[in-house]
Amino acid sequence: MDVDQLYHFLFETYPGLGVLFGITLVICLLACVIMERRTRRIYKNHEKNEDDWSFFDDDEEEGK
Repeated sequence: MDVDQLYHFLFETYPGLGVLFGITLVICLLACVIMERRTRRIYKNHEKNEDDWSFFDDDEEEGK
């Protein structure tokens, strides 16, 4: 497979575009995991206060 065929497959066919999209998703997810681990390592002693929020907070707890 030469460069012309590879270019045609990746950029001019639907399966090739799917491959590019999949590779992009994997690279982004890998970068997010690495950055999240570094951030957690830096701020591991962070004490929570009332102003902190999280995606995993339940709204039901606020009403109690």
